[in-house]
Amino acid sequence: MQADTWSPISVLLTVDLVILTLREGQLCVLLVERGEEPFRGMLALPGGFLNHNGEEILDAAHRELREETALTAGRVHLEQLGTYGKSGRDPRGRVVSVAHLAIAPELPDPVAGTDATDAAWVPAESILSGELELAFDHRRIAADGIEQARTKLEYSALATAFCGEAFSITELQQVYEAVWGTELDTRNFYRKVQATKGFIVPAGSDRRATGGRPARLYRAGPKTVLFPPLIRPVPSTAEETSRGEEE
Repeated sequence: MQADTWSPISVLLTVDLVILTLREGQLCVLLVERGEEPFRGMLALPGGFLNHNGEEILDAAHRELREETALTAGRVHLEQLGTYGKSGRDPRGRVVSVAHLAIAPELPDPVAGTDATDAAWVPAESILSGELELAFDHRRIAADGIEQARTKLEYSALATAFCGEAFSITELQQVYEAVWGTELDTRNFYRKVQATKGFIVPAGSDRRATGGRPARLYRAGPKTVLFPPLIRPVPSTAEETSRGEEE
């Protein structure tokens, strides 16, 4: 009996980046306007194919961070988000994307590069609400990245990646409020942060004026896992009803 012949299918590999930062108190995502087909002229996450067989996936993500957006921020948190390979997600063939989540504080206005004609920061809510249409399956990837950031703020020190080297507890609270999309009680937040040992540590005796009393500054502490965790508030019934009507 003749053995069946088999050959592997041709699969292309890309990296896509969900880059988050805070701008004017809002959680924002970096989007680029595609300059090439497919989906020329549509908004998309920055990303692209591997350069060559020897390029590591993480190296490709760092390269795309530089090339697609011209961002050169020194403190960039970069982690793998997930793998997206649904058949038909890309009209060029079977293309699998290894998506990454990138976070950094006070990122500058982006400059588009390579196959992008423009790049801009957009509010995360405009993506989650469906107000903006994205190419490929990038809305799903962006939503997954935003949700991963929201979840990890509960049990990890990821919030400090949105802050500068030194920050006040008020600024840290603003990160949680922007990412979670909800206001927090100041006294309760202060108490919980102080109870989470190793989350943040005093930055020194330097203080920064904030209009009235000077604010004590802190920096990221040695702990990357928070215990007890800072639990995300459950949306009120009115908020859930409003979101359901929008969807």
